[in-house]
Amino acid sequence: MKITVKAEIATTGDRVWELYTSPLHIVNWNFASPEWHCPSAENNLRVGGLYIGRMEAKDGSSGFDFKATYKHIDIGNEFTYITDDAREINVAFSQSVNSTVVTIVFDAETINPPDLQQQGWQSILDNFKKYAESYTGN
Repeated sequence: MKITVKAEIATTGDRVWELYTSPLHIVNWNFASPEWHCPSAENNLRVGGLYIGRMEAKDGSSGFDFKATYKHIDIGNEFTYITDDAREINVAFSQSVNSTVVTIVFDAETINPPDLQQQGWQSILDNFKKYAESYTGN
């Protein structure tokens, strides 16, 4: 089963791509709720390269590494990676004059209900939107 989430970000495509793919920025937005955080991220953005985002509850009660290997990359436009449990995730960036739409289509996992997965991924993407629209750095 495929699940789709999306968000329109009020900034340029180049900025959105950089904030979405740079480990320096990933640690600032890659979590679904304020009780969680992303203390570390690695991103070897090349076909065959590995993405690792560490997600942890701030109280230390749980955590996990989200790992995926890049299958396809079109710099600035989209990428596809495959998780360790063989799920495919595609992230596409569509630019318009004043904004960029980020669309994520992913294979559902079998542990949690699809609606819960969609809510979690949408929350992370909404967190990214807030971060990207408030980012004032170079």
